[in-house]
Amino acid sequence: MGKKRTIVAGVLLGAVVAFGGSAEDKELLEKAKKLFKPIPEKVDKIPGKNVKLTPELVHLGKMLYFEPRLSRSHLISCNTCHNVGLGGTDNVETSIGHGWQKGPRNAPTVFNAVFNTAQFWDGRAKDLEEQAKGPIQASVEMNNSPDRVVKTLKSIPEYVKLFKKAFKGDKDPVTFDNVAKAIEAFEATLLTPNSRFDKFLKGDLKALNKTEKEGLKLFIEKGCASCHNGINVGGSSYAPFGLAEKPGADILPPGDKGRYQITKTASDKYVFKVPSLRNVELTYPYFHSGVVWNLRDAVEIMASTQLGIKLSKEEVDKITAFLKTLTGERPKVEYPLLPPSTDKTPKPEAAQGVSKSKSH
Repeated sequence: MGKKRTIVAGVLLGAVVAFGGSAEDKELLEKAKKLFKPIPEKVDKIPGKNVKLTPELVHLGKMLYFEPRLSRSHLISCNTCHNVGLGGTDNVETSIGHGWQKGPRNAPTVFNAVFNTAQFWDGRAKDLEEQAKGPIQASVEMNNSPDRVVKTLKSIPEYVKLFKKAFKGDKDPVTFDNVAKAIEAFEATLLTPNSRFDKFLKGDLKALNKTEKEGLKLFIEKGCASCHNGINVGGSSYAPFGLAEKPGADILPPGDKGRYQITKTASDKYVFKVPSLRNVELTYPYFHSGVVWNLRDAVEIMASTQLGIKLSKEEVDKITAFLKTLTGERPKVEYPLLPPSTDKTPKPEAAQGVSKSKSH
């Protein structure tokens, strides 16, 4: 009996060592748990919707996500700008689209985007389904039309079969709406759980080192967490860029007025969706203008423009160290084998008569 008690006590002691910490660490954890939530391993339904992520729907969505024939040129897919092999983005200032046009805004990451309150920097799409339709039709991106997309997919027998499997109740399943629904379903699976910060939130007080904990404490106490909170450490609210002090025109281009372009409300001038900071060390360059390449620089700029404070070098280092703990396990996505075109498939078209259109 005494031996069993010793074994049990040893197991409990091991748990305390693994998850233990000082009273200060435990207090920090409790504060953090009130502000943030860990990314789940997976979701069975699209958050906020009663849409089940069936294998057939997700598989079709994956095919379409990598399908360049959704673009008029047959060169650009969703993955072009939101590369799952990188940080769910393209790591360029602003994305390159149809006819080598340069988009006006930096491409946000697709990872964990399903948890954002809305999509695009100006929040003009309520969800990923609505968002998926935008780039396909934007002249600066894929420059295609819903009718041409449907004609392309219907000309490829394997796609017709896949749509029938994914949308069994639909009489005519190959529709532009269903293209967007399938892409949304696949994107909902692009989660990055088990970051060291998530492990900390789940009770492992040793998941973060001393510097990173101090960075988290500063992140909360200095006011960063007032906007960057929730499951995505951002993505759930809007804020003016330059709340305390407007940045230079290179960082905040005067021609891009953010949500004002959607709402036409004066108070929405230069207001943008607060970006998620999940995997932020991978999603450079930063801000909607994409002109800041260094994470430390981004932290300093946010402190002055949004909080009206100047952080010391040590404080910047600590907050930056904490932000790097937000990098989770990236999904391993095998590139799909896409079916060949047929004689009925519309041929690719080069850039002709291209006009500028908003993006991201």
